[in-house]
Amino acid sequence: MNLRNVCLILLISFAGYTGYTMSIAEQSLLSFGYQLISSPDTAQVVVDLYIMAILALIWMYHDIKGRGKTIKHWLPYALLTLTFVSIGPLLYLVLRPKNSAGK
Repeated sequence: MNLRNVCLILLISFAGYTGYTMSIAEQSLLSFGYQLISSPDTAQVVVDLYIMAILALIWMYHDIKGRGKTIKHWLPYALLTLTFVSIGPLLYLVLRPKNSAGK
């Protein structure tokens, strides 16, 4: 199984689970985020996730620029990444062209 198929399976599974949990949540996403960063142990996990998200954003930006695309192609993935962390990079890896334009 190639990377694109693995990412597609993960994307569908995780996006579905995220949608489900958001539909039954008793609080808003912002309230949930605030609650997570209120405690040092869960705040550490959130900080760790966002460090990885920032690294993914940097990689996606450089990959998109290397393919001759503009920042407007990066923004949707960036917004998804900043909101749901792994959904943005997974979607990018699923939709990313196999060959770069510069090669």
